[in-house]
Amino acid sequence: MISYEPLYKTLKEKNISTYKLIKQYNISRSLLDRLKHDKPISTVTLNDLCTILDCKVEDVLVFKKDNKEEKGV
Repeated sequence: MISYEPLYKTLKEKNISTYKLIKQYNISRSLLDRLKHDKPISTVTLNDLCTILDCKVEDVLVFKKDNKEEKGV
C-alpha cells in the first residue's frame, strides 16, 4: 500500500501549509483529499509535488506492506 504520510512531514519542514498548496500552487482540494486517504495519484502529480517541495519521491510517499499481502490474499 502506498502511504503519503511522509508528505505531511515534508510540508512541515518546508513550512508549506495545505492552504498554501491550494492558493499559491493551485493544488486542488480533491487531490489533497486523495492524498489524505492514500488514494492513487498520477506520476505527473507526484512530479508536481516534488517540484513544488523541491524534494525526492520518498519525501512524499512510502510503500507499506498491506496485511492482505502478508496473508497471501
